[in-house]
Amino acid sequence: QVQLVESGGGSVQAGGSLRLSCVASTYSDSRYNRYENYCLGWFRQAAPGKEREWVGSMYAGAGGPFYADSVKGRFTISQDNAKPMIYLQMNNLRPEDTAMYYCAAGMYVADLPRTSEYTHWGQGTQVTVSS
Repeated sequence: QVQLVESGGGSVQAGGSLRLSCVASTYSDSRYNRYENYCLGWFRQAAPGKEREWVGSMYAGAGGPFYADSVKGRFTISQDNAKPMIYLQMNNLRPEDTAMYYCAAGMYVADLPRTSEYTHWGQGTQVTVSS
């Protein structure tokens, strides 16, 4: 199993920056349940009831990061394998980036933007961008 805890959300004006963090803790005796075997992604949800939108993902062991077109060039995903943690650096923020941001993990993710491919989710952290 994987426990994900996000932090770093807040309010910022358009053009500003924020960095989100996600701590990924694995709990299992299985040799397969290791951080490096997971794909980690960031999603956002603009309002309750709206669809969660894929922001980007990376494979903890190797591969990526990959981004949605809406954030490419402005957002950067990185990781610290030693902790382990995954980060979402958000620059040049726009009001339309306002959403609850979620960290997600899945072991066999083939379709990165598909939410059902991810088996573990964090509780979310709110990002609000004012114009």
